[in-house]
Amino acid sequence: MKNFYLVITSVLLLLSSSCNSDDDTTNNALLYGNYTGEFTVIYNDSTMYSNPVTVQFYTDDTYISSGNENYFPAGGSGSFSSNTETLECYDGNFWTANFDWNLILSGSYTYTKTEDSLVFSAYKNNLGNFTYKLIKTE
Repeated sequence: MKNFYLVITSVLLLLSSSCNSDDDTTNNALLYGNYTGEFTVIYNDSTMYSNPVTVQFYTDDTYISSGNENYFPAGGSGSFSSNTETLECYDGNFWTANFDWNLILSGSYTYTKTEDSLVFSAYKNNLGNFTYKLIKTE
């Protein structure tokens, strides 16, 4: 019976140690800084809206995004986390219901980062593609 438990324990240890945890590693520090650029949404009916945007990612893992009067984009602020491919923004604001809430910087985005640029986008709620193309300013 001892051998049975030893075999089971060994197998479980082997399986758990072979799991790749790279996706669980946060890359937040890579995003810290101030960015300016363009927000673009392309809805499924090909309607497109674009406006300037600024986004700041702070060392306490919070963010602030600017908004425009027409809500393209709406802005947002809260906390964020990232791994090697995904940026998650958790907006902490209360919003009115007079615009498309997908325009808030909130939710899950895929991103690419170079030394001085950051691009992230998401296809949200089967409505369209929401993209931020940014250049690091600090």
